[in-house]
Amino acid sequence: MMRRINLPGILFLGALAGLWQLAAFLENSPTFPSFVTVIGTLVGNLGVLLNELGHTLLRAVAGFGLALGTMLPLGIFFGRFRILGDIVEPVVELLRPLPPIAVIPVWMIFLGIGDAAKIAVVAYGASFPILINAIDAVRSLHPMLSHVARSLRLTRAERMRLVDLPAALPRIAAGIRLSITISLLLAVVAEMLLSTDGLGAFLIRSQESFRIDDVLAALLLIVLVALVVNITTEAIQSKLLAWHSGSTGVR
Repeated sequence: MMRRINLPGILFLGALAGLWQLAAFLENSPTFPSFVTVIGTLVGNLGVLLNELGHTLLRAVAGFGLALGTMLPLGIFFGRFRILGDIVEPVVELLRPLPPIAVIPVWMIFLGIGDAAKIAVVAYGASFPILINAIDAVRSLHPMLSHVARSLRLTRAERMRLVDLPAALPRIAAGIRLSITISLLLAVVAEMLLSTDGLGAFLIRSQESFRIDDVLAALLLIVLVALVVNITTEAIQSKLLAWHSGSTGVR
């Protein structure tokens, strides 16, 4: 466990916090709160921030779940049936570079400004890493796996579920981790434009009131939550894909 602790990285973060504190002391400006002040604001407003965080996480989880539940099966399906994958590929490549925030007016027309529109924005942005990684992962599988599946007389559905999904899971997991991070980011951004609650709305209210310490405290909370989510996701992935790490010699 001790070997996993990144001591140089922790010391570097501590040095950055110290530089922040020193710069704020030298600047001595109300628009440049110190690190200690921001920590105090975070602790003092923790109840309010956690309540806003709950709204944000619910939208991020809902959007990510919608993206995962639809794009993962579609990715495996289009990867297995190459002709259908080639048909939808131009549409995917056309929509993929489009920023999710740019489609907010479209979602507002069809879904209003409620939670449905915010979840749709999150799901849209989180879909492409899962879909593209799943398609590429299935297409790059070793041909021997297909021969084995045919020799076992597996149906198409059984082949996708019992062969394609497990074999492609390491690459699919990379897309899922990326989508989780994107989901949290888009949930905050969507709240800044469409919502009256959540961390995004809190950031906008604080900025409009020139409460810079509240803005930085909310941003610090987002960073901490993203760090916890990333560590948790990495731990789950390492446990589920331990067989892959063992077979490739990665530790």
